[in-house]
Amino acid sequence: MSGLMPLLIQQAAPLATREQLLRVHTAAHIEMIEATQPTEGIMNLDLDTAMCPDSLNAALRAAGAMVLAVDSVMLQKNHNAFCSVRPPGHHATRNRAMGFCLFNNIAVGIAHALESYKLARVAVVDFDVHHGNGTEDIFRDDPRVLMVSTFQHPLYPYGGIEGRSERMVNIPLAEGSGGNAFRAAVEGYWLPALHAFKPQMIFISAGFDAHRDDELAGMNLLEDDYAWVTEKIKNVAEQYAEGRIISALEGGYDLGALGRSVAAHVAVLMK
Repeated sequence: MSGLMPLLIQQAAPLATREQLLRVHTAAHIEMIEATQPTEGIMNLDLDTAMCPDSLNAALRAAGAMVLAVDSVMLQKNHNAFCSVRPPGHHATRNRAMGFCLFNNIAVGIAHALESYKLARVAVVDFDVHHGNGTEDIFRDDPRVLMVSTFQHPLYPYGGIEGRSERMVNIPLAEGSGGNAFRAAVEGYWLPALHAFKPQMIFISAGFDAHRDDELAGMNLLEDDYAWVTEKIKNVAEQYAEGRIISALEGGYDLGALGRSVAAHVAVLMK
């Protein structure tokens, strides 16, 4: 047991509103998800993505958690926030659900920060083992958003290397990569980009499926690597963003490794 639970301020998430979803998704996409919601059994959207009778409400609360977290941090009720949500979100594009993701939770939070609080520069850090193609799709052309990421390549969704730019700093890592390769990518690419951009808020797509014990992919990160990168991100946030960080759970499918990694991540955020 990590011993963190008694120290956390826990809040139940509201449902995201249609207005909040429309900032990052098309009306057709939202209506498709609503229409596909089954009353019983399982409805498959593709080979990887399915819905059960409770999926729509779960997805709306996952996106709504990001809005609540942004409000809480921007209004100085909390210094930072971790959204322990499922389904994940970073594969959902403007008009497509994929990779277990129905709505792009992190994108809903970013758009809320940009529109409701008029921030000029927001960064998203994505260390999930899979490339956050949906987040890139939504913000590729928005000069207010910097995205830095690492991911195993080649691996689902088989992209991320063709769209790289000064604001889309996507660093592919080979299968079998461990902490040394990951830390080199962070120090060599992420941190220079973040310092040059000077974000006013940082969002983290916190996927823990690059862990050595997670069999969905083939990378070898450990809890110490997640604690280390969280510390690096936190230092940037304290320098430029008044410490404001919103982290959202993405992947992570070995429950033991996931629990230990989340605890390491949250412990650093709480310092």
